[in-house]
Amino acid sequence: MSRHGTTVSPFTVSVSQRRAIAVVVVGRAALLFLLRHHGGRASAAPLQVAPVRPAAAPAAAQTIVVDVAGAVARPGLYRLRHGARVADAVARAGGLTRKAERSAVNLAAPVSDGQQVLVAARGAVAAAGVSSATGSTSGPVSLNSATAEQLDTLPGIGPVTAAKIVRYREEHGPFTSVDGLDAISGIGSARLANLQGLVVP
Repeated sequence: MSRHGTTVSPFTVSVSQRRAIAVVVVGRAALLFLLRHHGGRASAAPLQVAPVRPAAAPAAAQTIVVDVAGAVARPGLYRLRHGARVADAVARAGGLTRKAERSAVNLAAPVSDGQQVLVAARGAVAAAGVSSATGSTSGPVSLNSATAEQLDTLPGIGPVTAAKIVRYREEHGPFTSVDGLDAISGIGSARLANLQGLVVP
């Protein structure tokens, strides 16, 4: 057959059709491949990233409460940091007084919550066996048997007050409690509180 004077070979037309069919088949295969791989990824659940949590704030420093008594400037309850030493407790209480027996105090000893740090006066250690290294006493001064000189070594008790204590027990009989010292002039509630643990009837 011829169109406009040009002869078209049946073999040529057949080859062209085959090429076109091959191109279509290859294109469809490529499209299916892309849909399977890229389309599957697109439909997958999005990647979830856990939020970054800020670092936890350091725990607040623990505090303890100790009772500082004896030959210090300001006896009383004090709040200290955890891990504090006897030196820290004494410093908070205003430091040692002139009557304090420095050699009987272990300033490097650690203190714990609820502990009493007892600072003995000079002479009290030898007279009554008082030990303040750990804030405890092994032999408080006896109000009924101690001499005026021994009583004078107690914090806040001078020679005049010591003589009053001796005279009072001679006139009124032995003390039945430490609170009995309140009857002696010159010994108020604050001084009496300082003597708690240092003396016994």
